[in-house]
Amino acid sequence: MIENVLEKLTSLFSENHANFRVLEHEAAGKSSRSVAEIRGTALGQGAKALVCHLKGNGVKLYVLAVLPADKQADLGKLAIHFGARRASLASPDEVMELTGCVFGAVPPVSFHPDLKLVADPSLFTRYDELAFNAGLLDHSIIINTRDYQRIIHPETVSFLKETSEIRESEIKPRENPAV
Repeated sequence: MIENVLEKLTSLFSENHANFRVLEHEAAGKSSRSVAEIRGTALGQGAKALVCHLKGNGVKLYVLAVLPADKQADLGKLAIHFGARRASLASPDEVMELTGCVFGAVPPVSFHPDLKLVADPSLFTRYDELAFNAGLLDHSIIINTRDYQRIIHPETVSFLKETSEIRESEIKPRENPAV
């Protein structure tokens, strides 16, 4: 299991001369919106990191998929990109084993050799700074977007849900009053 995630992150960014800062704050639970409010950042600046398990067609792969916190992931697009039949979120035990973190505290950086890092390209085009939990629910890092990309260099994969897909999936069926 990965340990000392906050220390690993700060060392990595410092050694590579990144423009970043660490914020210590109240643990805000697992909501991206509540954490953004506490940090004083826009929701879209958040780098949401999802640990995914891809399998099928001879593929068995764990992926750390990073996207803007105000967007939703289409895990099917990830599965297709890697030639798998299906993709799902990893279990809490798998997340802890692969990242050393609980859900909601996973940073957009992989320190585990079996956890492949990918990021949606939109993460790098919207804000000058990215914000994310730094391995703990009560610590965040805000880093220059270009520095993050330069140091971490994730593979870019487009895997966002389209806006129309999100709207349709959020529509609840109407009840038939005649029944």
